[in-house]
Formats: sequence, C-alpha cells, structure tokens
Amino acid sequence: MRIAMWSGPRNLSTAMMYAFGARADFAVVDEPFYAAYLGKTGLDHPMRGQILASQSRDAAEVGGVLRGPVPKGRAHYYQKHMTQHMIPSIPRGWMADVVNVFLIRHPARVVASFAKKYDYPTLEDIGFAQQTELFDHVVELGQTPIIIDSGEIRREPEAMLKKLCDAISLPFDPAMLHWPEGGHPDDGVWAAHWYGAVHRSTSFAAAEGDLPKLSGAAADLAARALPHYERLAALKL
Repeated sequence: MRIAMWSGPRNLSTAMMYAFGARADFAVVDEPFYAAYLGKTGLDHPMRGQILASQSRDAAEVGGVLRGPVPKGRAHYYQKHMTQHMIPSIPRGWMADVVNVFLIRHPARVVASFAKKYDYPTLEDIGFAQQTELFDHVVELGQTPIIIDSGEIRREPEAMLKKLCDAISLPFDPAMLHWPEGGHPDDGVWAAHWYGAVHRSTSFAAAEGDLPKLSGAAADLAARALPHYERLAALKL
C-alpha cells in the first residue's frame, strides 16, 4: 500500500509521518517535491540552498519513485506531501496509484503556528486552496478521498488512528502511538528549521485548547482559508 498524506504546513504532518514510520512494515518519505517546487517557483524559503541540494528537482523523476518499488523492502510506503508544492507544472499521474488521504487543521491554528516560522504568509503558502483542488482531482480519479482532522487525532490518537487504518483497510499497529525522541532518519534537511517541537516529542501532543485569537492580516488570512477547511471538515472521518 502507498499512502499519500496531503496537508498544508503546521498540520501535525510530521508527527503523522513519525507514527507511520514507527511501524516495521512502512517506509516513509518527507515532502519529496519540495526541491522541485522551490526550483520551479524560485521562492526563497528557509534553507533553500540545502533543500535544492538534498532532493531531485525533476518532478517527473520524483513521481516515478513514488509509484516504484517501496524503499527498504517494506510492505507499505507512507508519503508526506505538502499541498502547496503541487503547482500546475508538477505531474500528478502517480496519484492514481496511491491511497490519497487529506489531513486538515483549523486555519486559525495553522496561521498562528506558521507565522512564527515564516514572515508574512499568504493563502498560497498555507495550502488550503490547493488542498480542496487536490481533493477534487482525487474525486475525478474515481477515488473516495479520506479526510482526517489533526485536532481529533491529538484528542484521541489511538481511536482516530484505528479509524484511519480501518478506512484504508490497513491493520492498526500500536507502534504508531510512540516514536523515538530526536526525529526520524528520513526527515528532510529542512527539519532543522521546522521540526524542533516534534523532535522533542515521543508521541502525539495533548489535545489543543481554544482557538488562538488573531488580528489584522493573520485574522484575514485565516478567514480566507476557512471555507476550504469547512468544506473538507464536513466529510471527515
């Protein structure tokens, strides 16, 4: 089984990769289109040079790897993807060969978290519009997309992971609930900038509290993203 997990940034995506990476039957890959995305857009992200040097910039080549043999001889392949990386020039043919799952989070939480690491984020940066567009693409492929909310995973990790595994016809493995402190060997090179909190973790963080109070540009950005979140949230597990 190949699972493509689609989210924007700051959506519990790294912790989910660690959960699947803790299983003995899974190989994982961390944002395989990041270098291709930066190369095509010219965006000046943190650690841009290191990212471009660490991955193939050939998006067609990356797509071939994602549908090719599973690394390390494992039975299954978990692919962590950022929705904003899938610009029009990134091929999507490989998506028909994977189980597509969408990981969502309330935009107020995403904006509050992302803005701490990235100055002046835009709607394009946080991936909500791209997530609904990719959802529609998966439907056009004839698949029934699976949607899971990161807030519910943090509130009930075992119950929600069991629910997700059942939805994709995969046996649940209790190993998914814990991972070693310090990160995963397959972390992207950008982990040094983004993954500090999850590197200090060994399990999913506790349930989130009230939504953060935003103002100004941050509040406007969250409001623009909200319809995209609400559309997918209505269909979540």
